[in-house]
Amino acid sequence: MRAVSRGVPVPSRRTFLKHTGALGAVAAVSLTGCGPESTIYTGGGSGRDRSLTAVIGYGNDGNWDPTQTASAFAMAANNHIYEGLVDTDPISRAPYPALATALPPDPSATTWAFTLREGARFHDGTPVTADDVVFVFDRILDPDTPTLAKGFFAPWLRAVTRIDARRVRLELKFPFPDGVSRLTLAKIMPRHVFSRPGAWDDAIKGLAIGSGPYRQSAHHPKSNTVFAAFDGYNGPRPPAFRTMNWLTIVDAAPRVAMISGAGAGVQIADNIPYANIGQLEGGGMEVGSGAGMNNLFLMFNTAHRPFGDVRVRQALRYAVDTDTIVQVALKGHGRAATSFLDEGNPSYRRARTVYGYDPDRARRLLKEAGADGLGVELMASNVSWIMDCLPTIKASWDAIGVKTTLAPQETTAVFTKLDQKRDYQVVAAASNPNQFGIDADLIMHYNYGPENLWMGYTRWADDPVARRLFRDMDRATREPDPERKKALVQGYIDLVAEQAVLYPVVHNALMTAWDPRRLGGVRAQPYPGINVLQATWV
Repeated sequence: MRAVSRGVPVPSRRTFLKHTGALGAVAAVSLTGCGPESTIYTGGGSGRDRSLTAVIGYGNDGNWDPTQTASAFAMAANNHIYEGLVDTDPISRAPYPALATALPPDPSATTWAFTLREGARFHDGTPVTADDVVFVFDRILDPDTPTLAKGFFAPWLRAVTRIDARRVRLELKFPFPDGVSRLTLAKIMPRHVFSRPGAWDDAIKGLAIGSGPYRQSAHHPKSNTVFAAFDGYNGPRPPAFRTMNWLTIVDAAPRVAMISGAGAGVQIADNIPYANIGQLEGGGMEVGSGAGMNNLFLMFNTAHRPFGDVRVRQALRYAVDTDTIVQVALKGHGRAATSFLDEGNPSYRRARTVYGYDPDRARRLLKEAGADGLGVELMASNVSWIMDCLPTIKASWDAIGVKTTLAPQETTAVFTKLDQKRDYQVVAAASNPNQFGIDADLIMHYNYGPENLWMGYTRWADDPVARRLFRDMDRATREPDPERKKALVQGYIDLVAEQAVLYPVVHNALMTAWDPRRLGGVRAQPYPGINVLQATWV
């Protein structure tokens, strides 16, 4: 596959099926505290001698390769196992030096030089060198290697070269200060391990060897992953626990049961259903929410008539009773989308097209498009909160004369069909690009671009309007002035809203519960995973 200047290239079928765990991803938490000696108390003894048990509401059997994955579980785990040259705070997303000793003094420069932390070692005891850094970036930028990370770097990063054993140079195509934070998405991996034949396949399956504060000590797909403190770690965020055991429990009832009652088996659980918030709070648990880009989206197959007609797509959007979805399905923990971006995003502006509930307008648009008597099969991910939203969508469409059939199924099954280019009409599923970052350029390129995954599914990339969009996106990426860039992004988001090819219906808050008698400093995040790199203890 050739390199692309916009968007994310399409990985292989196997690659995509492994990383679709991000779809329907749920809330995360950050446990931030007071420095290297911070610990979490889990029942007697010093914190450094204790173990943390967490229950995670999504699978640990997705893709673990950091250059490819969008798996919620794997990305959260990799943030503890690996380091980038730069990593970001889990809440503010502000960058800090990780493997590098300092941030670039001038983020607007077109050359950045980094020195690696002295004494940094991988979990197998070998030193981290400049060759390892170059190895990872060469893979990401290789035009013949399809990786998810390529879409986050190829538009602005020209090359990464070795200066000496502990120094590397990054050459940019143009000034791109936002790239500093994106360096956390390039986790540095040992060349001597992952250059071996078959090693990348092993990485997909769960082989994980990094330089971070925790090493992977056991991995059982569909059951749990165990971590142990890495004694050789000398970086800025040392381990707070002797071991961590992350259980994967996708079904809501047993997941909630694990953190309920005085004898709860875990200290923290995410993906808490809205209906269980009161129960857990009544039992002494604290439940926090994080609002961000987590969303229910509708995606149309523009090659299947009549969904190539923008009036049909708009009609089906105006027909959806979003207030009922928010109040009934989300129990008030969400908002109808007023832009592709959530309202808390720094680049947010209300889009010129907002799909308020307007069934009369929806009927008129369908009539203008000659789509009277339309029948729709809505293929949907069976994520629990998505399932709660589907009856309202069906009732809304039925009410304007659209005969609607719901077809919920496993998330992997949905995206297997899409990746195999099977025909479909409309898809409803969940997505959360905030796990990669919060800058609008990154979010929009993750979802839109001439050769990325999503545009392949919509069959829209060759449309003249799409080609105009891609040009506008390139121009915004290259714009050096922050305010001008923001205005350009907001402008092309207006086009995305008008076209409604792939667009959020609601943005919803994500819930995480923890025991405040044991855990301190917990803040809920609006993206997948847990982060305990700065933990406190009670």
